[in-house]
Amino acid sequence: MTASRIRAVSVPLAAALTAVALAAGCSSSDSGDSGRSTTRAAPAAAGDLQDDYQRVIKDVLPSVVQVDAGDSLGSGVVYDGKGHIVTNAHVVGKEKRFKVTTATGEQPLTAELVATYPEQDLAVIKLGDVPNGLKAAEFGDSTKAEVGQIVLAMGSPLGLSSSVTQGIVSAIGRTVSEGRSGGGTGATIANMVQTSAAINPGNSGGALVDLDGKVIGIPTLAASDPQMGDSAAPGIGFAIPSSMVKTVADQIVKDGKVTDSGRAALGITGRTVLDDDYRPAGVAVAETRKGGAAAGAGLRSGDIITKLGGTAISTINSLSEALAAAEPGQKKQVTYVRDGAEKTADVTLGEM
Repeated sequence: MTASRIRAVSVPLAAALTAVALAAGCSSSDSGDSGRSTTRAAPAAAGDLQDDYQRVIKDVLPSVVQVDAGDSLGSGVVYDGKGHIVTNAHVVGKEKRFKVTTATGEQPLTAELVATYPEQDLAVIKLGDVPNGLKAAEFGDSTKAEVGQIVLAMGSPLGLSSSVTQGIVSAIGRTVSEGRSGGGTGATIANMVQTSAAINPGNSGGALVDLDGKVIGIPTLAASDPQMGDSAAPGIGFAIPSSMVKTVADQIVKDGKVTDSGRAALGITGRTVLDDDYRPAGVAVAETRKGGAAAGAGLRSGDIITKLGGTAISTINSLSEALAAAEPGQKKQVTYVRDGAEKTADVTLGEM
């Protein structure tokens, strides 16, 4: 499916559970041995893979928790030994206090919001009382993720805590815009990890783990196809890369907020405009922020942005996606229309 036909939707509540069975062997009748039943051992490679799955699940699952935010139910990952838990911003919503259930199934613990960062759909909450033996997950380097790599998704779909599904890394470097329906933040997120592991409502905020037992992403979105009535597209899920998770969570834990987003910005308020055939034709600048990148380059209210660098801009989402793929301080040429005439301006991108 092409990107234009697929939109990503947030998954704050629970839906379905995928069960995965790995065959370690089978029993059969050997016609050449007087009908005696024999058991054939599984191939060594299959047995080794099953051992890897079970080892990773045993090691990582205690670090994945269920987060109850009142109207929303999701997952979280224990970030450190001090009780910090990283999850999705759309899981916490506007709540400040939460009930957290660990993988051991003990009584729910109380947690409070440290900070939320909707621009990247991430949040950090903190347990009031840290139970003995609480284990922090180990976060890996998502920049080393490879297509075809086996991964496990751990979380609480349908409120079924400690659930695990498996799949592969299907693609890397995806830029995905999240809808606002169903509690979504509307964020545009770059460098997401696409996976075939089932990502169902309730998995949000959980862990996407490699076979080294390291978290390489936070499952956040599932794809849907508007041509199929916005029904979920099976096997197309997206996880926020661990590199971004660590960048945001480290700042929240240290400073109580994100102080350096690493996200490029033009410093405008804009809206999608349509041409005479009612097709998206660009982004109209409604307002420029004083001291922002656009204002510094001479753009003003009423200008219609049609291109950023070599990327055509037709909607506010396409502009967000182009900016998500850029970096603060980068110089870009902006093409825009003013009073019916096409113009260009060199812009040094600011920071969100």
